Amino acid sequence: MDRDEELLRGRVYGQDHDDPRPGPRPGRVYAELVGGPLDGLLLDVTDRAPEERAAGAALETELGRYGAGGRSLYDPRLGDPGRLDWSGGQP
Repeated sequence: MDRDEELLRGRVYGQDHDDPRPGPRPGRVYAELVGGPLDGLLLDVTDRAPEERAAGAALETELGRYGAGGRSLYDPRLGDPGRLDWSGGQP
């Protein structure tokens, strides 16, 4: 299976679990979240400016160390803008 096929099968961070189309949408750009509590989810980065993408992401999750209201931190992977690596959590 190639990377494009993998992305088409994934779930997108922030989409409702009951969404009849929980996967990626055509015309959007996604980065895969690698490691941590959101491992395997896709993050829609379509509308993020290059400097925002370079800064990584602090994503709300109830699954991390800090529970409800906590955030999981993801940093861009050097040489692979299609992946963000987990770097920890924050309250």
